[in-house]
Amino acid sequence: MRVVLISTYELGRQPFGLASPAAWLRAAGAEVTCADLAVTTLPEEAIRHAGLVAFYLPMHTATRMAAEPLRQVRILNPHVHLVAYGLYAPLNAEYLYGLGVKTLIGGEFEAELVRVYKAISSDPEPHQRSPEGYPVPSLHRSTAPSAHIHRERLAFVTPDRSNLPPLTAYAQLRTTQGDRVVGYTEASRGCKHTCRHCPIVPIYGGTFRIVSRDVVMADIRQQVLAGAQHITFGDPDFFNGPGHAIPLVQALHAEFPHVSYDVIIKVEHLLRHADLLPILRDTGCAFVTSAVESTDDTVLERFAKHHTRADFIHAVKLMHTIGLALSPTFVTFTPWTTRETYCDLLALIADLDLIEHVAPIQYAIRLLIPAGSLLLELSEVRELVQPFNAQSLYYPWRHPNPHIDALYDKIHRVAQRSVPRREIFAAVWELAQQSPAPEQLFDLANKPIPYVTEPWYC
Repeated sequence: MRVVLISTYELGRQPFGLASPAAWLRAAGAEVTCADLAVTTLPEEAIRHAGLVAFYLPMHTATRMAAEPLRQVRILNPHVHLVAYGLYAPLNAEYLYGLGVKTLIGGEFEAELVRVYKAISSDPEPHQRSPEGYPVPSLHRSTAPSAHIHRERLAFVTPDRSNLPPLTAYAQLRTTQGDRVVGYTEASRGCKHTCRHCPIVPIYGGTFRIVSRDVVMADIRQQVLAGAQHITFGDPDFFNGPGHAIPLVQALHAEFPHVSYDVIIKVEHLLRHADLLPILRDTGCAFVTSAVESTDDTVLERFAKHHTRADFIHAVKLMHTIGLALSPTFVTFTPWTTRETYCDLLALIADLDLIEHVAPIQYAIRLLIPAGSLLLELSEVRELVQPFNAQSLYYPWRHPNPHIDALYDKIHRVAQRSVPRREIFAAVWELAQQSPAPEQLFDLANKPIPYVTEPWYC
């Protein structure tokens, strides 16, 4: 039976979320076609002959972008069994059900996709029944299907990237020496932590799962052979399991000393495992991304980030001393943002010599409250949000001060300009402070750090 796996968007990366299940499904006997709609078109002929089409939905943007291709798939093959898998599939069950999806999978999805494939391929009339053996509900029913969330430990296999677009079709690593071809892999999934604003938490509930070192290295090896000069590790926190992470990057550096990499690490873990940071530096880590989110301690407490403004400052100075680049990310516009706290963030970025470290879009990230968000545990959030928007897939909110929403709109437009980071910072500063940025802010020693050219982060 033919299976089509579709990704709509994954931050400019060759999708691990297609390559990994493709390997599992091919081993089970499926004829698999992978389509990344970020860089290619819908494979219409494959869809017409498919018994199963599965959409990978790891993020909010990808889920919104799936609506139109889902409609097209149903036109091309009205009887195909539609699956949605990834973090945002269970969170948006009602919406996806309305688009014709029959099975929703969250968490560890590979083994479950194989189970669905086997159930459908063994059914003489697969379009009439669900994988559980029950009649598929009418699309006009008001009740949504149940979502299958799996957290079991899987014996991962090497992802199969054989029919994905080449790595050169994706975002590149920009350095002062020129651009480098980027590969992408995952050494773990889930997260030990339960930050309230994070979409991982409703699915994994504080658990994380390791991908074995042999599998990760095999995946890196095939990408290097395909031209990768840099590897992005997509783990939500690379130091959830430092005993797994450190031997992995040491093995990477030993086998491919010319290949650089980047990772994501919490501020809390940067400080707790400061003794390990020189190993990252010495094994080719180009930069570390850290979800700082805010420099306002009251907001950090609401988010349950378990670090403080002082911790962030400490981490920046620590990284500078070690010689390891830190790329912080922020949720700059929240219901609690004031002009004063926003200006304070800009001043701190300048004071810590981070102007070249912050991606421009970070100045205009607005808090997203999706279905299932733990932020809804807070009464002040429940009182603030409007009813869930079933098309936009989030709880809308307005800032108590309309001038802050207006400031967001202006900064969002500025942040999308294709100009140097310092120019963006100067323009944002002028909008927020209502005065030009002092010239001395740009006389610092800070130099550009490597960054991946995909401009978005959501």
